[in-house]
Amino acid sequence: MNDSQPVLEMINVVKDYGHFTAIKRLNLSVGKGEFFSIIGPSGCGKTTILKMIAGFEYPTGGEIRISGINASGQPPYKRNVNTVFQNYALFPHMTVFQNVAYPLKIKQVAKAEIAKRVMESLGMVSMREFAERRPDQLSGGQKQRVALARALISSPDILLLDEPLSALDFHLRQDMQKVLKHLQREVGITFIYITHDQGEALSLSDRIAVMKRGRLHQVGTPAEIYNHPKTKFVAGFIGKTNLLPGRMIQDHLFQCDNGETFRVEAPNDPNAACLSIRPEKIRFTPEDDSYTNKIEGAFVLEETYYGSETEVLLKLKGELPFLLRITEQDKHRRIAPGTFVDLYFRTEDATVVQNTGETDEQ
Repeated sequence: MNDSQPVLEMINVVKDYGHFTAIKRLNLSVGKGEFFSIIGPSGCGKTTILKMIAGFEYPTGGEIRISGINASGQPPYKRNVNTVFQNYALFPHMTVFQNVAYPLKIKQVAKAEIAKRVMESLGMVSMREFAERRPDQLSGGQKQRVALARALISSPDILLLDEPLSALDFHLRQDMQKVLKHLQREVGITFIYITHDQGEALSLSDRIAVMKRGRLHQVGTPAEIYNHPKTKFVAGFIGKTNLLPGRMIQDHLFQCDNGETFRVEAPNDPNAACLSIRPEKIRFTPEDDSYTNKIEGAFVLEETYYGSETEVLLKLKGELPFLLRITEQDKHRRIAPGTFVDLYFRTEDATVVQNTGETDEQ
């Protein structure tokens, strides 16, 4: 396959369940070797997309191409796609070695070749010493490593991961994120990762697709998604942000509903509905000449301490809530609830977003 050819293409894909449309004209392209995440709230359609790629569900309309071949009606066993599930799906009566060997055994690969490849796969996930144990003798993280080794042993074109870390505790989940990222870089296989955890998607992915109610809102790198959201939904779903409703009144000038006007980088856009400003972009004093936007007389409501940072909730004119984030380095600038302060932010830190922006285009 030509490396420039997408390993996955979903072209005008629709999925209906009776009168309910779960996926609405989805167009998506994933490149070879990408770590690609699909993220969104429960019911957004991300698991339905995974099932259609795997062949567990068929699209009602449109086309799914895997490595350039139309796979829309192919059964799962004819697709070079493997899946890692949240519950691991290991065979309880088999050892770790036997579980990992199973995909090669059913393909009737020679025993010596199976033994060699199984130990190689277990080595990639640091599980060689557990080869003779059974799943009930393993921790959750160890089971997940075995599931990964089994899914990767047959070198699929695409590895699908359906919220694989959600059952793990916080610290183990962080450890497994590092394993996943390292493993994907090492094997070079396309990972398509389903999650509702925004932080997980931002830290792991080359690109992210953000879904809502069966529609694709935006596809981009983690930095693009976070710093330049296209819609109000994406801005609010990925991390915390301040959303100030209003409209563009001319090129590079946005007027909020409370009457305040700010300079932005965007040209005049009739679909503009909100201004998105991340809490960490706000300053109490302008650091240089680029901090041209000023919010006067914001009222401090409360502070919330998180250790390395403090969040300050304020109220702007028109009773608009507003959040800013202060790091430990700026702790001397902390302010008391019940006082008024002026705030500053740069033109490039204010992103104009659309209200819904529901689009079928990438």
